[in-house]
Amino acid sequence: MSEPIRPSTVLAAMRTPFTVLTEDGQTLVGEVSAPIDRPTTAIPTPAIPTPAILCCHPNPTGGGMMDSHMYKKAANRLPQMAGITVVRFNTRGTSSEAGTSTGSYDNGRAEKYDVEAMIKYCFETLELHELWVVGWSFGTSIAISHARDPRVKGLILLSPTLLDIVDGDLEFWARDGRPVIALIPEHDDYLKPEQARIRFSVIPQTELIAVDGAKHLWVGEPFVHLVLSEITRVVAPARLPLPTEI
Repeated sequence: MSEPIRPSTVLAAMRTPFTVLTEDGQTLVGEVSAPIDRPTTAIPTPAIPTPAILCCHPNPTGGGMMDSHMYKKAANRLPQMAGITVVRFNTRGTSSEAGTSTGSYDNGRAEKYDVEAMIKYCFETLELHELWVVGWSFGTSIAISHARDPRVKGLILLSPTLLDIVDGDLEFWARDGRPVIALIPEHDDYLKPEQARIRFSVIPQTELIAVDGAKHLWVGEPFVHLVLSEITRVVAPARLPLPTEI
């Protein structure tokens, strides 16, 4: 008998903790949640490509971490629902149940090494083939600023603030041409849809999605389902619609 998906729902996945060393010597902790219908090595092989997302979390000074609710729910659901590998990690100085990454918060600047190390890990250790970088709040800023590796497919931005980017960041993506998808809550605390349309007009290929009724933290199961569905639409569209019951 089926039952509705709830905030506590955890579906089957291959969950593997890991650590990554950054170029400047910090150790980051994280977890890979991968579809279970693969070899038990927990590392995708070239013969079994799997679309993937790398999650950059909200600001740790406000409690953001790899277990921030949207990313935890993505890891709990998307591997089984959509065949998407979800890679989460704590930026420097950030703690969660998985542990604490070394170093200290640097307002998005030294986090460059974190993002670059994680992208390298995804491609060179996990051997992922299709990687999208997903940022949420502060995580959108470090994605915009630092996820420039040409192997990345594009950016998916949840509640972008544009507070911690520097001159030239948006212009880079305009010149680059890769897709940028931005989900903007109607009642966001930092950047509302009208402002976002002006700011993101610098990047002509931006797909801006204004979400009626939503707030910065995307609280509530309807908004979680919407965000995970939009991620799936971009990363693994053949797996839509996502179920609401199991």
